[in-house]
Amino acid sequence: MSDLGPVKGMTEAEIARQVTRILAAATLEEKVAMMSGHGFFQQFAESAGRWGAHPYRAGGGCERLGVPALYFTDGPRGVVRGNSTCFPVSMARGASFDTDLERRIGEAMGIEARAQGCNLSGAVCVNLLRHPAWGRAQETYGEDSYHVGLMGAALATGIQTHNVIATVKHFALNSIENARFKVDVRVDARSLREVWLPHFKRVLDAGCASVMSAYNQVNGEFCGQHRELLTDILRHEWGFDGFVHSDWVFGVKAPYGAAAGLDIENPEPINFGSRLVEAVESGVIEPAVIDTACRRILTALYRFAAAEDPLEAYTPDLVARAAHRELAYEAAVKSAVLLKNEGAVAPLDAGTLRDVTVFGRLALLPNLGDHGSSRVAPPATVTPMQGLLVRLGDSVRFGGDEGDAAAAALAAAKSQVAIIIVGYTARDEGEFIPGDISLGQVETGGDNQLMSGGDRDSLHLPAAQIDLIRSIAAAQPNCIVVVVAGSAVLMAEWIDAVPVVLQSFYAGMEGGRALADLLTGRVSPSGRLPFTVAAAASDYPPFDKEADSIEYGAWHGYALLEKHGVRPAFPFGHGLSYARFAYRALKTRAAADGGIDAEVSIRNDGPMTADEVAQLYIGFPGIAAERPVKLLRGFQRVTLRPGETRTLHFHVPPADLAWWCPDGRRWQVEGGLHRVFVGPSSDSQGLLWTDVRL
Repeated sequence: MSDLGPVKGMTEAEIARQVTRILAAATLEEKVAMMSGHGFFQQFAESAGRWGAHPYRAGGGCERLGVPALYFTDGPRGVVRGNSTCFPVSMARGASFDTDLERRIGEAMGIEARAQGCNLSGAVCVNLLRHPAWGRAQETYGEDSYHVGLMGAALATGIQTHNVIATVKHFALNSIENARFKVDVRVDARSLREVWLPHFKRVLDAGCASVMSAYNQVNGEFCGQHRELLTDILRHEWGFDGFVHSDWVFGVKAPYGAAAGLDIENPEPINFGSRLVEAVESGVIEPAVIDTACRRILTALYRFAAAEDPLEAYTPDLVARAAHRELAYEAAVKSAVLLKNEGAVAPLDAGTLRDVTVFGRLALLPNLGDHGSSRVAPPATVTPMQGLLVRLGDSVRFGGDEGDAAAAALAAAKSQVAIIIVGYTARDEGEFIPGDISLGQVETGGDNQLMSGGDRDSLHLPAAQIDLIRSIAAAQPNCIVVVVAGSAVLMAEWIDAVPVVLQSFYAGMEGGRALADLLTGRVSPSGRLPFTVAAAASDYPPFDKEADSIEYGAWHGYALLEKHGVRPAFPFGHGLSYARFAYRALKTRAAADGGIDAEVSIRNDGPMTADEVAQLYIGFPGIAAERPVKLLRGFQRVTLRPGETRTLHFHVPPADLAWWCPDGRRWQVEGGLHRVFVGPSSDSQGLLWTDVRL
């Protein structure tokens, strides 16, 4: 047995030489074996269908030569192993607009992955939210490519700090759940590069070392064997030198996926393995394809294995440790979005409250998100009711659920304040696996079933919850509605009847504690919507969860509504505070690099210290080609004490001003007047603006 494994401290040149030795010593069968995962179906069966019960071998590895393997774990809200820290879902963290927080969460995930035997993480999901009915909306950060890209890059950077390879997924145009195994997404070259791919590139430019391909088709070819995506764009245009692996079952349809640029088929060698060996031996696929794939896999694996670790050891006691739980709490606090706050109900004055009644079955549930591949099992979860009991003590009680709205209204009328917890669970939205897709012939069911609601059928709350809200609001005007959901919820039927609405998303294991502190004013809400809440479902793009084919164009989210002059119920970036912030003194200039520099001053005119999220948007000349009215091109989160003023500085590089010219197949910046907007949301009525000429 040779020992060609990695050694701590190896240089890039030494890694390259070691990989060359491995390729020279390995047989064709051993090389092809490195290009797939192994043992998943057996492990899945042994764990009775519990996803993440084991670190899954996901490529690499050659025991004869001493080459280590990749061991995979999901997922976006924490390490899907053991009893890991469960953070708020990615969409919630997107609402924080806090890249430093997201990097720190990535570091915690990297530590917990290493402590549980994993070196490849599938946590970085950056598919754009095109429509809020998408079942896995909660796994991404929002609808805007710039924002999603920066958040994903921060998470990948944090994960890789601890020498866990981050993979960015699902490449590309994956934002329908039920039809994901078949749907053909049609898209033109300009929309592809301007809207649907820049966030992936931003994550890869930050150093993310691997990519997971998507299940769906793009322009008639499945993503796992899509040469334009995996080779022409990813390798040639972007210069990516890491490896690409498939999504988990049937992510590639034929051995020629290897020639198209797929390096690893996961979780088992269904279309690679012996079929790929046969394709090479028969001359259908060049041997160089195999060597190239193995070189990519091994180079990335060895780079991380040879790098010095920030910690001396990654031990089990680091999993769900106190510091990580506090990080989950911080994320839950910073993610909650105060959509509406009228009257004097919120924040609650804990010192004067004697009778607060909580309603809705979700108040009692540890409602962490969908039950698919992103599911995390933390050691404990603080429910909304538990958090309120700790903060308010005997003054709070549970008044009933949506099963009897009339009885709830009677209970609410006798209390000082009613808090109503409504929204969704994994039965309503999440990952979906059709019945004809087998996971190794494993019979799954009960709590471990790898299936949840899939795409939503409605953007509204369930009828029973709407009845509950309206009945309570009629009986008790001092009421607060807390909405738990993975993306936008339409609220027209009931929002005018209530003074306070807070969207908390799936807030993670410390969500109940965070909610209590937010409602009682121990901390101000500071989250901002990472998506647009439309006034009507018809304001969104078409969505068909069973579609065989669908067209993705350049327009969705706030860009679509602004194009048609339609006002949303709540704009992208919206979020209220218990403080009041004033913007002034916006200044802009053309930067030396061809981009734009801007600065603005913000003052806290409110009664308490709070965070503000300043957002910068750019409006383009739009003469050479049609552009959106404006696009997000900068954001900063800042903490201000009462009366404090701070000046923020922004730089927008030329790359963030450019558009893709299909005729010339190149990016270019259009000269002329660019309008710079700065303020608390995308709502133009609340923005300062000025023009700058490039």
